[in-house]
Amino acid sequence: MKILILGGTSESRKLATALDARSDVAVTLSLAGRTNHPRPQGVPTRIGGFGGAEGLARFIAAENVGILIDATHPYADRISANAHWAAGETGVPFLALRRAAWQALPGDRWTSVETIEEAASALGSDPVRVFLALGRKDIMPFAHAPQHAYLVRSVDPIDPPLPVPDATYVTARGPFNEAQDRVMLERHNIEIIVSKNSGGDASYGKIAAARALQIPVVMIGRPALPEAPSAKTVEQALAWCNHALTVAAMRGV
Repeated sequence: MKILILGGTSESRKLATALDARSDVAVTLSLAGRTNHPRPQGVPTRIGGFGGAEGLARFIAAENVGILIDATHPYADRISANAHWAAGETGVPFLALRRAAWQALPGDRWTSVETIEEAASALGSDPVRVFLALGRKDIMPFAHAPQHAYLVRSVDPIDPPLPVPDATYVTARGPFNEAQDRVMLERHNIEIIVSKNSGGDASYGKIAAARALQIPVVMIGRPALPEAPSAKTVEQALAWCNHALTVAAMRGV
């Protein structure tokens, strides 16, 4: 049975690794190619897009994919929509691995917004020092708030840079723990953080550090995703796969 996992998250890598250990499946982990040098995944990997939903459906049919799993980032809404459509078009069993969102805890100072543009406006008119905990393709709306000083941390260099008078760039690959992020926030005198509600442990360090330092966070809500069978954890996804593979074996697929 061929299993195609649309990945780019730590959960997708863990799921692919666990499934790749089975003798009855052939796993391919697909990455969109948004970083120049992705982390080695340890399983058969393809990099690049499929050409939209129809291209993904053609790939599924041509490669005889038997199970499709969407384990992309919670904000990769276009890819998730394409995966859901392609699964319906081809009739393959489909699962969305969607980790739970973070929940505000006592001591958190969150301002909730729906879009990146709203996040830029939520910073206010008075100059503040901002940590943009966003992807490099998400920062350009902050060019409309040039009065602030920005810190941007990314896996790949920001090119073109943010067109504002005061921006500092740090190139580094996570995950980062609370202690590391606390040092960074204090070193740069950060007064406010802008973050997506990514969920999971890998990028939670900055949220825990913000709570400890009483730094407010502008939290961008998640986009709407297609209704589909879903799992919140790798363990739940493995259980679903075990069931799907058992059913397929009983049917002689």
